[in-house]
Amino acid sequence: MLGGMDRIVRQPGVAGVFYPAERAVLAELVVGLLRGARCEIAGPKAVIAPHAGLAYSGAIAATAYRALAANRGTIKRVVLVGPTHRMGVKGIALPRADAFATPLGEIPVDWPAMAPLLAMPDVAVDDRPFEREHSLEVHLPFIQAALGPVTLIPMLASAVTPERVEAALAAVWGGPETAIIVSSDLSHFHDHETASGFDRACSKAIELLKAEDIGDHQACGRTGIKGLIRMAQRLDMRATTVGLGNSGDTGQPRDRVVGYGAYVFEQAGTARLHPERQGFLLDVARRSIRRGITAGKPIAVQIGDNAPPTLTAHRATFVTLEQEGRLRGCIGSVIAHRPLVEDVAENAFKAAFGDPRFPKLTLGELARCHLSVAILSTPRPIACASEEELVASLRPHLDGVILQDRGRRGLFLPHVWSGLPDRAQFVRQLKAKAGLPRDHWSPTMRAWRFGTEKFAGDLAPPAA
Repeated sequence: MLGGMDRIVRQPGVAGVFYPAERAVLAELVVGLLRGARCEIAGPKAVIAPHAGLAYSGAIAATAYRALAANRGTIKRVVLVGPTHRMGVKGIALPRADAFATPLGEIPVDWPAMAPLLAMPDVAVDDRPFEREHSLEVHLPFIQAALGPVTLIPMLASAVTPERVEAALAAVWGGPETAIIVSSDLSHFHDHETASGFDRACSKAIELLKAEDIGDHQACGRTGIKGLIRMAQRLDMRATTVGLGNSGDTGQPRDRVVGYGAYVFEQAGTARLHPERQGFLLDVARRSIRRGITAGKPIAVQIGDNAPPTLTAHRATFVTLEQEGRLRGCIGSVIAHRPLVEDVAENAFKAAFGDPRFPKLTLGELARCHLSVAILSTPRPIACASEEELVASLRPHLDGVILQDRGRRGLFLPHVWSGLPDRAQFVRQLKAKAGLPRDHWSPTMRAWRFGTEKFAGDLAPPAA
């Protein structure tokens, strides 16, 4: 390490306490947890997973690793970021080691890939915080079992800003060969009901990519989480809660629990729901519209404890109705504020009966209408000082665009490009939709871009 001659291997510090020290027992436990995990999302770029003893948080952590395991063989390097529990760190600490050992074997530390980190002023090589620190070590057996041979970039972040963690992550982000894992438990030492409320709020903040909504007592690894969220905002990623619970769910006392959550981060531009989930949401939209015709209100969505996480994640959607190729209604949410399935039900009803540009949909029109649902990524600001800069920055058929000025706002979904392929015309037409002159520009004009996952079907599927 760092030009030294002697190879340094960091030995396990919490084996036999947080996880079994016997190789065969540990392998059986971790493989069993992975086999028992269920996650519809495959191959995310980054995950957040808990670091308690495997008896307590192992099943939830396994959901995140089950998702990562889909890229086994592609992933060659893991960036692992965790908090400190035994010794504070000013900045970010790297270990003075060439490998980390577990009962399952060694994971080499990727010193060549860490060169950019060593050049950063708030990153230091310091072994002391790693002594018996479990926030990273508990993840190593999962990494070995789920991903096979990989190299490791281990970081401990304590007294450091999320912006500096973001910078460190950006320096080692890499491509498909690199996975990012942030280690964190959630709330600590509340009763079961109180903890569940805190943890649901933290999960919502993660899904909405709102780092500012994560409080100091909601996650011990909040600095790493916030740094990852900042990267996710920058790179247009989509976060989903795939596991949530606490120690009280494992037979431990429920009056003083620790919360655990697992989250996966995908590129929004390529993220896709399972076709069965897409079909389910289209059916929710159909049923909500039919309910509107018969009862004048949308369906009431009931979300049970076992509802698929991909349907209950907080998402913004637009529902569009077309009739014989012409727009018949389009209503949506710009910013996510409720579970996906609820948003689809409400927006489908509003598209059919609440779009002020069209009369209310009638029963006789159902068979002639086409239905589409678009799931929006979190809007990202577009830096532009002029209309020319805005036009030049747009990506036809990929970017949805929001323009806002003088108290007026307009939005085009990406599929609008099919009818307005010229970027300049696209912008002028969007200004007109916002109620602004087509040639309008001012220093206060603001613009955002977003992507969508779109799927569609007939409003009234043909009878069998």
